[in-house]
Amino acid sequence: MRLLLAAVVVLPLLGAGAALLPAPPGLRGPGGRDRDVLRHGVTVTGAVLVLTLLLAAGFDHDRPADIQAESDLRWIPALDVRLHLGVDGISLPLLVLTALLTFLCALHTYFRPPQGPDAPGPIPFVALLLLLEAGTLATFAALDLVLFFLAFETVLIPMYFLIARWGGAERAAAAWKFILYTVVGSVVMLLGLLLIGVRGGTFDMVALAEANGAGLSHTTQLLAVLAIGLGLAVKTPMWPLHSWLPDAHTAAPTTGSVLLAGVLLKMGTYGLVRIALPIAPEGMHTFAPYLGAFAAAGIVYGSLACLALVRQGAGGDLKRLIAYSSVGHMGFVLLGIATLTRGGVNGALFANVAHGLITGLLFFLVGALKERVGTTDLDRLTNVTLYARSPRFGGLLAFTAIASLGLPGLAGFWGELLAMLGAFHPADGLSRPAFLIYLALAGLGTLLTAAYLLLVVRRVCMGDARDEPLQDLRAPEYAAFAPLAVLTVLAGLWPAVLLDLTNPAVAALLPGVAR
Repeated sequence: MRLLLAAVVVLPLLGAGAALLPAPPGLRGPGGRDRDVLRHGVTVTGAVLVLTLLLAAGFDHDRPADIQAESDLRWIPALDVRLHLGVDGISLPLLVLTALLTFLCALHTYFRPPQGPDAPGPIPFVALLLLLEAGTLATFAALDLVLFFLAFETVLIPMYFLIARWGGAERAAAAWKFILYTVVGSVVMLLGLLLIGVRGGTFDMVALAEANGAGLSHTTQLLAVLAIGLGLAVKTPMWPLHSWLPDAHTAAPTTGSVLLAGVLLKMGTYGLVRIALPIAPEGMHTFAPYLGAFAAAGIVYGSLACLALVRQGAGGDLKRLIAYSSVGHMGFVLLGIATLTRGGVNGALFANVAHGLITGLLFFLVGALKERVGTTDLDRLTNVTLYARSPRFGGLLAFTAIASLGLPGLAGFWGELLAMLGAFHPADGLSRPAFLIYLALAGLGTLLTAAYLLLVVRRVCMGDARDEPLQDLRAPEYAAFAPLAVLTVLAGLWPAVLLDLTNPAVAALLPGVAR
């Protein structure tokens, strides 16, 4: 198991380097160097997915709160920084989600090679994709604060280039905005991580979590949570630090949008649960009401922005609309964390995975729609009449939209429900009237979400039938999209598959919290 987790993290890094080298003679296939590297991307990400599934199969589900597949090697003795990796019930679902989405992106890229004005071709694209996967997997597996930060930062560079070189209109400005926001946030986060490591006497996240704030003064915890929280809030993204996200999503290529929404946003909320909650509990308790307020504001703001974009004549972009919807959905994740209850945090972790599945599928579908009609402008998409011209495509788009609005029986429902239940009974010491207001705002957000998503379905899928057909889903698209649709249904009908993993681990991170 230890070697399995190490292989999961290292293999995509090695694959990124190998993508830049010529293929050995025995591995060269038809189509030349470009097709070889695209096959290489599918092979490496497929191997990582298989290894991750083996890791999940070998995981001891009777001990999900324990760190498993652990490896701990000395790296920088002078600073007591270690190569400490491990997995528990909190990180395992995110590792599997990352491996799955990256493999589906590589598969999609194989059949739809990356294109763009002055784009350098698939060789650097595949290398960057694999580097992005390596950094993300390392972030979810790291158990050392310095290693976590380095892995967290590794992800920024490949995403910047994916947007800047293969993106659409305004890609350069969007890429710069993305990197500036996230780098500034990371610098602030680093100060908080160093403060914890120096004052706590170690950078080991397991030892610090077991201490549960012992050895860290109240002031230290306040400063650490403020710095770490600000850095992670940018990546989440929390309102009002979200403004980089719509531009990045609008300009990014399809695979970039899928990974940005499905994986990268989860790094911020994961950091709050993994680091801030157990290591600085007093600081989190102090800032929890403010986090809840920003979360509730983000839920309503994201929904209102989407309603503004979906209006006829507003010139809204469908990718931009989904980006704003992510602000609202991630607001539910932040609200669940802010309750400091087991139910709320479990709901946050469930909503993390559900958002990755559903929004990843939405961006895949929007990319496929743009390939067919040449635009994501909602005014130009009005009366595309997918139901009549491309019924399977239209049906899948409607299904995904309904899943995103939180229909019971689908994955989007449980996380939001648990987060709202946590807000109904927040942790002891938190203002219940304040959280009841947040709960009411979150409830309003669910209604607004249903409104704008149903309007999107009506405008894009419905309308008078046209004579000219529109290409329906192809076999490669079924291969990339079907796993996400199936898992959306599975997680909705069988939520215990995730909650049985996260609940014991959350209970260990929140000692003394009864519910």
